[in-house]
Amino acid sequence: MSNARGEILGAIRTALKRPEAYGAENISVQQRIQAHRANLIPARGRLGTKARVDLFIREAEQVQATVARVSAPAGVPREVARFLAKNNLPMRLKTVLETSGKVIPWSEQTLLSVEEGRADGSEEVCVSQAFAGVAESGTLVMLSGADSPTTLNFLPPTHIVVLGVADIAGDYEEIWDRLRREKTTEAGRFMPRTVNWITGPSRSADIEQTLLLGAHGPLRLHIVIVDGDA
Repeated sequence: MSNARGEILGAIRTALKRPEAYGAENISVQQRIQAHRANLIPARGRLGTKARVDLFIREAEQVQATVARVSAPAGVPREVARFLAKNNLPMRLKTVLETSGKVIPWSEQTLLSVEEGRADGSEEVCVSQAFAGVAESGTLVMLSGADSPTTLNFLPPTHIVVLGVADIAGDYEEIWDRLRREKTTEAGRFMPRTVNWITGPSRSADIEQTLLLGAHGPLRLHIVIVDGDA
């Protein structure tokens, strides 16, 4: 722990009139940190695959997201083109390395103009890949990184997210467990710089409690669920 952090926490303990943890109390704290004890898990998330996916779709649509399903990654470009045409949106999009090249064959959809990289605010449409989805709330989990810049999630007015069926979990705790399991490095670090939990398009009801979509981010959120082992 850095000196500055130690001083801040020490000041908080002093203000709360709590001495620094030691002995059995310190052991208990360390065990809790290492054990990652789960919080309350709602029963509604403990479902089989089909029911879990159906619940995710219902919850996502209830918060004004739209959802489509394709049988394989090859079907993603066609679905994206269909969605853009239906909403009179330009056939230009910005995407990332995870959803380009051999994973999703964008070049086979000649109607689309695809560019890779970070969003800078000038784009109308961006496509990114979700690390996971949460069935109990229709939430998407997006990780930041060099190959998945966070700007794609929030700058464009239209955000399209690709999500594999196998990546739809029942509850939040399952996502944290998967993060620890799959992202832990040799140095013991597992957490990306940012883990964004996105539920529906951006919204605000600050003004007279009137719901406004696209207030602080995308106006539209379209989720493309890929079946099978995508």
